[in-house]
Amino acid sequence: MEDAYRISDPEVLRIVAHPLRVRLLGLLRAEGPATASQLGRKVDESSGSTSYHLRELAKHGFIEEDPSPDGRERRWRAKHLYTSWDNVQLSATPEGREVRAVMRDRQVEALARSAQGYDPQQWGESWDAVAGMSDFLFTLTPAALGEFFERTQALMEELAERCADDPEAAPVNLFYAGWPRER
Repeated sequence: MEDAYRISDPEVLRIVAHPLRVRLLGLLRAEGPATASQLGRKVDESSGSTSYHLRELAKHGFIEEDPSPDGRERRWRAKHLYTSWDNVQLSATPEGREVRAVMRDRQVEALARSAQGYDPQQWGESWDAVAGMSDFLFTLTPAALGEFFERTQALMEELAERCADDPEAAPVNLFYAGWPRER
């Protein structure tokens, strides 16, 4: 699987910004290959609906077919670990600004689903002691915020590599964000 699908065309980003498509892509990235029926059950949609949206994602390079072990099922897999875009480049057009706002909403929805899906009783004290969310308020420059994102990415990659074979490791949804606000 490739690292990133870098998008410069707002129309391509709009394809994945569809609420069901972004969820399907997220599931394929997080849980691995699946059929339209399997995904449909997870998102409470018909296999016909998920099939259509999976074909749209494939047409635009987000996913691809994954050969099934028995050759009878049509399985799909993500082609990239994540999707990225250049905010400044997309902001050059009204369409780009609109789709950026839609993607921000989809990311917030994913955060909410993740937080609501966490059941501390299922994971025990060691996970419950560290799981959660925080918000901080700092005064930073644009360069400092960029450095925060770069260093956080590097740290997460280092920690993921260190934990890869640890039996206590579990998939973790991690979100981080930063925007300036009015003073």
